[in-house]
Amino acid sequence: MKVASIQVEIKDTESKEQRIERVEAMLDGLAGTDLILLPEIWATGYFSFDRYHAEAEPLDGPYVERFAKKAKALQTHLFAGSFVEKDGDSYYNTSLFFNPDGDLIGTYRKIHLFRYGSAEGQLLTPGKEISVVKTPFGNVGLATCYDLRFPELFRKQVDMGAEILLITSGWPHQRLAHWNLFNQARALENQCYLISSNCVGTTKNVVMGGHSQIVDPWGVTIASAGEQETILKAEIDLQQISHIREVFPQLKHRVLPT
Repeated sequence: MKVASIQVEIKDTESKEQRIERVEAMLDGLAGTDLILLPEIWATGYFSFDRYHAEAEPLDGPYVERFAKKAKALQTHLFAGSFVEKDGDSYYNTSLFFNPDGDLIGTYRKIHLFRYGSAEGQLLTPGKEISVVKTPFGNVGLATCYDLRFPELFRKQVDMGAEILLITSGWPHQRLAHWNLFNQARALENQCYLISSNCVGTTKNVVMGGHSQIVDPWGVTIASAGEQETILKAEIDLQQISHIREVFPQLKHRVLPT
C-alpha cells in the first residue's frame, strides 16, 4: 500500500487561498497513492488564532467540497488534515477523511484542545466522539496533535478495531523529542501502523517541528521527514498488523486489576 504525508510549510505572509492552491499542486503529483495525509489546520495556520472564526466553514461548505473533488480526481483515500469547522455558534478543530469516490467517510472533532501557550481551548469546543473508520484496507483511527499525549484515546480506538492510526498535527519544534517518542510509542503499544503529518516553518513566532513519520506496528520508524516542506512517501505491508499481533499478542494479555 502506497502512502504519502504532505509536510506543509506555514507562512504568515500566505493567505488561506494561496496555501490551498499550493498544496493542491502538491497533491496533483501524487496520483497512484493509496492514502495521503495533510497536517492540522494547515490552510489557516494552527497558530493564526486571529483568523479562526473568520475563516471557519461548515461541513457542507466549499472547503470540504473542494477536497472531496480532489480525492475523487486522484482516486485516493485523503485524510485532508483538519480545519476550523463552524456549526451553529460553536467552532471545532475538525479533521476530514475522504474515500476515492469523494465521499466524506469520516470526521473527527479534536477532543484534547491545546491550552499551553495556545488560544485553541478558548476559541474552540472540544469534540466528544472517538472516530474509527472502516476502509477496504483496514480500520482507521483518526486523531489530532495533542491527542498523542493521551494513550487511553488510542487504546479505545484499538478496542473499536483500529489497525492504522492517522495523526494530523501542528506540533512545535520546542517539544520535538516528545513528538518523536509519542509517534513510536502509540504505534508500538497498540500494534498499529501510525502515519503522521506535521507542519514546518515559523509562524506567529513559533517554529514548527516537522518530522512527519510512518511507524510500523513494532514501533519502528520506517520513514521520517526533516524540517523542510516535503512529501514523505513509503509502502506499508498491511499483513504485518495481524502477523505481529499473532506472534506477540500483547493486546490479548491486558489485565486491569480491580
